[in-house]
Amino acid sequence: MTDLFIKVKVQQQQQLPFVLYCKPNSDRIVGLFQKNDHLYFLENFKETGFVFAPFDGDAIPYIPQKYSDVLVEKVTISDFYVETIITDSTDEQAKNTFESLVRKGLEAIKNNQFQKVVLSRKELVDLIDYDLETVFKKLIYNYPSAFNYCFYHPKIGIWFGATPEQFLKLNQKSLQTVALAGTQVEGVSDKINWNEKEKVEQQLVTDFITSGLVGKVDKLVVSSPYSVKAGNLWHIKTDLTATIKSKKAIGEIILALHPTSAVCGLPKEAAKAFILENEKYDREYYSGFLGELNIDLATFRTAQSDLFVNLRCMKIKGKLAELFVGCGITAASIPGDEFMETVNKSITIKRVL
Repeated sequence: MTDLFIKVKVQQQQQLPFVLYCKPNSDRIVGLFQKNDHLYFLENFKETGFVFAPFDGDAIPYIPQKYSDVLVEKVTISDFYVETIITDSTDEQAKNTFESLVRKGLEAIKNNQFQKVVLSRKELVDLIDYDLETVFKKLIYNYPSAFNYCFYHPKIGIWFGATPEQFLKLNQKSLQTVALAGTQVEGVSDKINWNEKEKVEQQLVTDFITSGLVGKVDKLVVSSPYSVKAGNLWHIKTDLTATIKSKKAIGEIILALHPTSAVCGLPKEAAKAFILENEKYDREYYSGFLGELNIDLATFRTAQSDLFVNLRCMKIKGKLAELFVGCGITAASIPGDEFMETVNKSITIKRVL
């Protein structure tokens, strides 16, 4: 066991907060270890540390860099045996419940309440021989192009994720973000054909981000959509870059874009109200955002933020893993297909358990 994971064991025994993470295509694991068990919240987005924001609510927790130790280690991973095919009998009750929710969303779209809504569900998986180090390393091994993390706070719980979606990347006044939507399961060919429903869904995400940035940035550049692979799934992606008008705008930009239409819907407020009323469970930190705020913790360079949307994630609760999965609903959605999309997304996490 390396120094990094020895430190993890000590933090767990003492019930002290920590986060481990590995950035996309990085060869380094960064660990931030808080020296007390206080739950800190952002006040003005000028703080430095690792932020872990919920889907809903004004209180945004973070682990402050100034009250923490930082350890960085090279990624050294042996080959892991991971199931390539997950055999799982369909939970008919979960299927019926989710398809009913989708039909309700489609009715709301038909009645012009919103153009798109992202609906989700929670799936419970029994844990057998759960080991934090092994699960985290399996995530890195299987999803090297994702942002892989393990976050723990005694007042929040322990979360894992392998998210493919950048929320915001900031370097001084330079801003980068992406619009990510549409889902297809990996096939035998790398040639991907997207239907109109998926193209429309992705364009709505792009439009939401560009409208949220208006007045806060200059020199906005939007790429053409292209296909990108994340784990066993393909998505449509658009890159956006811009220059922030002032440092004061950073907090405004984050609040304007969170939650993004990729995890909420469009218009945002109407879709969010529908989600909170109809999903019948608490998303907690699923579909929030997380990552480095105002500092690169591996180099201690300041005025840099690297934030991701908290997708493909799970919460450990005793001997259960709570998996969170969702999908975008537009007028062309078919309830049965949308349920299967959530099943396919859950495989990302199931493969490492």
